[in-house]
Amino acid sequence: MRFDPSLEEGRLLRRYKRFLADIETPAGEVLCIHCPNTGSMLNCMAEGGRIWFSRSSDPRRKLPGTWELSETPQGRLACVNTARANPLVEEALRAGLIVELDGFTKLRREVRYGAENSRVDFCLDYPDGTAFVEVKSVTLGFADSPVAAFPDARTERGAKHLRELAALARQGVRAVQLYCVNLSGIAAVRPAAEIDPGYAQALREAVAAGVEVLAYSVELSPASIRLTRRLEVWP
Repeated sequence: MRFDPSLEEGRLLRRYKRFLADIETPAGEVLCIHCPNTGSMLNCMAEGGRIWFSRSSDPRRKLPGTWELSETPQGRLACVNTARANPLVEEALRAGLIVELDGFTKLRREVRYGAENSRVDFCLDYPDGTAFVEVKSVTLGFADSPVAAFPDARTERGAKHLRELAALARQGVRAVQLYCVNLSGIAAVRPAAEIDPGYAQALREAVAAGVEVLAYSVELSPASIRLTRRLEVWP
């Protein structure tokens, strides 16, 4: 997936009200842009740090741009726009890059399912059945560690999705939790039990029920972003 045009660089002044960020461009332009991330963005940003944003020419938009990438305090690059994860995964699925999920005959998005009225990110039809795939964007990294973690804030919604996948697996339906690791320099992913023990427990129960857990890394630059290789998942 290419950014067209390429992203512009800026410096973070502050993030506030969750969805707003003030930045300054190298030319001295101060802008308030959209922050498309509902999480805490823990370890993803620092005031004065470098960020990259997409600028909009749409006169109907209230804000002139969207925060896309961030240089973390650990020196990594993170894609903080969580809306990028699903298109990245879809692009990789259609290209056959996620080998564990290759061979499907039809891809459907946002399909309703489950007792808790959920929508699964992808429903993949195969000659011998269907796979339900839930995608989560991972950006939480730590200094001196190649292991990223999810989530970066408590998420009852994330635990609900794991319960729904576990229920499918118990019925003999293929269910997959896929972590899209939008952070450079990462070799493995783990549940952030220190942040959300409920989510970590739900993940353990989902695995015990037969849910498959996959993680794939992303190659990031201000010009493009793409899924690359499978990573380890730690319990």
